[in-house]
Amino acid sequence: MKIVIAPDSYKESLSAEEVARAIEKGFLHVFPDANIVKVPLADGGEGTVDSFISNVGGRRIFHSVTGPLGSATDSFFGVLSNQTTAVIELAAASGLKLIKSRDRNPWLTTTYGTGELIKAALDLGIRHIIIGLGGSATNDGGMGMLQALGVKFLDLEGIELKQGGGELGKLARIDLSSCDERLKDTRFQVICDVDNPLCGPLGASYFFGPQKGATQDLAESLDNNLAHYAQIVHQTTGIDILEAKGAGAAGGMGSACLGILKQRLLPGVEVIMESVGFDKNLADSTLVITGEGCIDAQTIHGNAPVGVASAAKGSGSPVVVIAVSIGTGYQRVTQHCMDSCTNMSLNAGSIEESLT
Repeated sequence: MKIVIAPDSYKESLSAEEVARAIEKGFLHVFPDANIVKVPLADGGEGTVDSFISNVGGRRIFHSVTGPLGSATDSFFGVLSNQTTAVIELAAASGLKLIKSRDRNPWLTTTYGTGELIKAALDLGIRHIIIGLGGSATNDGGMGMLQALGVKFLDLEGIELKQGGGELGKLARIDLSSCDERLKDTRFQVICDVDNPLCGPLGASYFFGPQKGATQDLAESLDNNLAHYAQIVHQTTGIDILEAKGAGAAGGMGSACLGILKQRLLPGVEVIMESVGFDKNLADSTLVITGEGCIDAQTIHGNAPVGVASAAKGSGSPVVVIAVSIGTGYQRVTQHCMDSCTNMSLNAGSIEESLT
């Protein structure tokens, strides 16, 4: 019996590698002779660096950056074993996990620290950078990241904007003349786990804003700011980011990557699975186990479990999803090649106990 265990991380609880080890322990208790293959995954959000390092080798580089609320915070990025590729996850510098719930405010939060990680990688001579979008505390359209890289965002009087999505409504002009020259010689792979547009009901502000602390009124203002931002980006580069798929990823960071860095957005889990040779691991498998913190309707929009299930479809192996909780619309997930969803919080008594 060959069991492939390929989960994403469980946010605020376990890394993907820790999840894989825990599932392995359970299955070996029942099937002690099973051949267990662990492939910890990510989809561009939290855990992306660790997934690459676990599967292909490398090391973490620790670096102090500007956190989402402007204060210094300890962060990191990965340098892979080839010494020429860096992996940066936005969540490590501009992530929701870096802010206490009571302090979350997407009007103020910035992606500046993510730009500082990119600069740190460039300083090491790295010219291939994989950026994972997900888990952000921000709604600034990637402005902070670009500011850290030398891009100037100016108001009508030519004064540079401060940090945060609340400033975008004042934007009159984007000045690219001081942008870091090394970016021209750098190959980026931008990966994300959602395909949401920049604005509208499914956009960055309305759809993801509430989990970042946005009220309905604040989400409306932020959405208007991003729409205005999209107009200025279009005037500056000729690229229309307003309706582009994935532009709303990570509080609009996807739009900055599309419109200013001029990069394509790639499905995170597919890039990672290809990088780690996932199809080879599936060969002759009897069962495939995957999972993440919450399984709901959003899971089908590029999250790791659906990527695993789609890949496993060709092998004919049944796929079981283990989640901390199962939310509204989870039935749509089982229509994507999955055979069973298991809700851990039912056994633990509550989501809080499951996290513990």
